[in-house]
Amino acid sequence: MLPKPKSDFWRVGIVPAPALELLDPAALAHVSSRITWLPDPGPWRYLADPFGIQRNGTTHVFVEAFDYRTKHAVIERHELGPDLQWQGSEVALARPFHLSYPFLIENDGDVFMVPESHKAGEIALYRARAFPHDWVRETALLPDTAGAEASLIYKDRMWWMFFTIVGPDARDQRELHIAFSESLTGPWKTHPQNPVLVDRAGARPGGTPFVGADGAVILPVQDCSRTYGGSLRFLRFDALTPEHVELGHLAVDLTGDLASADHPDGFHTFAMCGDLTLIDVKRVERTHARHLVNLRRRLRKFGQKPSSSA
Repeated sequence: MLPKPKSDFWRVGIVPAPALELLDPAALAHVSSRITWLPDPGPWRYLADPFGIQRNGTTHVFVEAFDYRTKHAVIERHELGPDLQWQGSEVALARPFHLSYPFLIENDGDVFMVPESHKAGEIALYRARAFPHDWVRETALLPDTAGAEASLIYKDRMWWMFFTIVGPDARDQRELHIAFSESLTGPWKTHPQNPVLVDRAGARPGGTPFVGADGAVILPVQDCSRTYGGSLRFLRFDALTPEHVELGHLAVDLTGDLASADHPDGFHTFAMCGDLTLIDVKRVERTHARHLVNLRRRLRKFGQKPSSSA
């Protein structure tokens, strides 16, 4: 008999506490009962990679919406009212290629997004012409780069981008790269120390970079040593200049079970959204039904239909 294939299912939560208060795992566990979860998207789908913006009492949460039946994802926007009551959702951005990790930036009155689009071979900047709608591609920040999880911060009159590169042997799960620019739209330069870190236990970006109490940049990163997105850690940059980088991990490890007993198998996004924090957690399922989902997808790809008995 065929083995049961593994499927990851992610769930997005809105934590009613600012990110800096949640660096202590006990603090996250303490507020877990008050987390607002986005609705279940239905069979063989999941929502992940949340980033958000608050405007006029409304919280806009942008997520990766993935469907195993197509192995394709688009960016959805979920709207929540002042009491975090879910108001509805819509597709915010769709392309022929896979999209995920919709990192959001507010700059000079505009709202920008840098979604993960490595299958297009670029790290690109999108702009909302009428936020939260009408997203258009503005420019390629790093063309000819199969980058993923691009996470940006402005500090010391410089834009910094943390990202990983998709490649053989799960390269994207173990390498951290940096680029920098004086302007959001570029030109961007890659750091001479790249990759600045090679560590499957904490190099792939996983959320919003922020400045700690001592002025150092702190970057959420994923621990992929046991499973993809197994837990969430933090990197502290003791030096961050165009010439030199020094970094190290903080003694913090956030796991899915801290937020959800039903999704204890992973935690890979930690994003600031005003006085809220957006997270996602994972459960792993193993079932023979995944074989049928895969078969139907392949048959559709080749223009065939499965028989009624399939």
